Amino acid sequence: MKKYILAFDQGTTSSRAIVFDHDGLPVATAQKEFTQIYPEPGWVEHDPEEIWSTQAGVGMEAIFKAGLSANHIAAIGITNQRETSVVWDRKTGQPLYNAIVWQDRRTADYCDQLKKEGLGQMIMNKTGLIPDAYFSATKIKWILDHVEGARKLASKGRLAFGTIDSWLIWNLTRGKLHVTDVSNASRTMLFNIHTLQWDAELLDLFDIPANMLPEVRSSSEFYGHTVGPFPSPIPISGIAGDQQSALFGQMCIEPGMVKNTYGTGCFMMMNIGSQPIESKSKLLTTVAWKIGNETTYALEGSIFIGGAVVQWLRDGLGIIRVSNDVEKLAAKVKHSDGVYFVPAFAGLGAPYWNQHARGTLTGITRGTSAAHIARAAIDSIAYQTLEVLLAMQKDSGVNITELRVDGGATVNNGLLQFQADLLQSDVVRPQITETTALGAAYLAGLAVGYWKDVHEIKKQWKLDRTFSPGIHANETTLLIKGWHRAVRAAEAWAGEE
Repeated sequence: MKKYILAFDQGTTSSRAIVFDHDGLPVATAQKEFTQIYPEPGWVEHDPEEIWSTQAGVGMEAIFKAGLSANHIAAIGITNQRETSVVWDRKTGQPLYNAIVWQDRRTADYCDQLKKEGLGQMIMNKTGLIPDAYFSATKIKWILDHVEGARKLASKGRLAFGTIDSWLIWNLTRGKLHVTDVSNASRTMLFNIHTLQWDAELLDLFDIPANMLPEVRSSSEFYGHTVGPFPSPIPISGIAGDQQSALFGQMCIEPGMVKNTYGTGCFMMMNIGSQPIESKSKLLTTVAWKIGNETTYALEGSIFIGGAVVQWLRDGLGIIRVSNDVEKLAAKVKHSDGVYFVPAFAGLGAPYWNQHARGTLTGITRGTSAAHIARAAIDSIAYQTLEVLLAMQKDSGVNITELRVDGGATVNNGLLQFQADLLQSDVVRPQITETTALGAAYLAGLAVGYWKDVHEIKKQWKLDRTFSPGIHANETTLLIKGWHRAVRAAEAWAGEE
């Protein structure tokens, strides 16, 4: 019987499942958006039950669409939105509170306090992360401190915490497995990336009981079998946070290789090999993956709002009907005509890490049209990416000549051409841009012998198109200068509170 790999790609705005064949090609895809909950300004939540039901639903739908049964699936690989935190009751399996999403800023003031107390360096030394509301630790603490009876249940060992991978596996195995992998653990601000263990000092600092935490495993191994929702058990054998999974799916397996994923946010990662490097440019050091006994590390720049800016143009402003219309609208003008859009809806990520900055449109005149705003929105994704790439070059000492790209927004040729112009280097799009799901499939398949080794997989990466710089470096200097002015405006707005 011909076998396939099923990848769960649980994202920020939708749950997807893709069935891949042995050549790494998608055979069938199913996707379902789910509710975004905004209880207060700067707060973002998801219903964990809805995450589970949509993910289980699209998993079964993808198998059905491919004309297969559960018996045809050699393994399941899971990749997920990272940092988003769920706390549930081990006895009932019920979440205590909504999942607090990575974009959520409710603990920003507490993170500022940690920095003021001089704890930032200690946290960074251990975790590779900057104290920020983005990561899981302060989200867990918030739930324990604000949900009635939570601390009492925690003291009895009744509560479990998990990032989305852990929550899905708990449900896939009906509570038999409470696990995560090193890549997701490294995003919690509770995990020591040098010892690869939960850190007692950090747990103490955030007042989080160790008994809530999942067991940390490698990214590619047999964890256990599903117990429902499928008619027959399927091995679960791959886990990686979405950005690490995309790095693996892009086959950036040599130190110095870089990818950028254009999703809801944008996330650039560079493989830095078997030793962590401490960033001097406010980038994050994170665990990329662990296969067997080998751990690979990465530098990462996180841009909170990438493709989400297009959703805002659609749902917030209503100037486009569907997301794909943005390229057509932006193409109506040659350039943004001096309009800059800093989409700091959830603060600014790397290299600024300003939690209080807010979205800002500058340079608007009477002649500014919807097309100029659409163009400025698209351009903002490229400007933010440029800043992260420059910081990465500085930290690593590697001159980056090629950027591999993936994610939903890479269908936009205008964006990728402008990106190549700004970077003054090649932007390379692979034939399969679903590299996040593909990375999870590869990790799962390797663990069960579906693919022999990484070298076999590496041959599957195929080029779709290379975008090379089309304007002179002098022209980009002026554009970038304008962008920096716009960022200063966004920061000034935040600083006047």
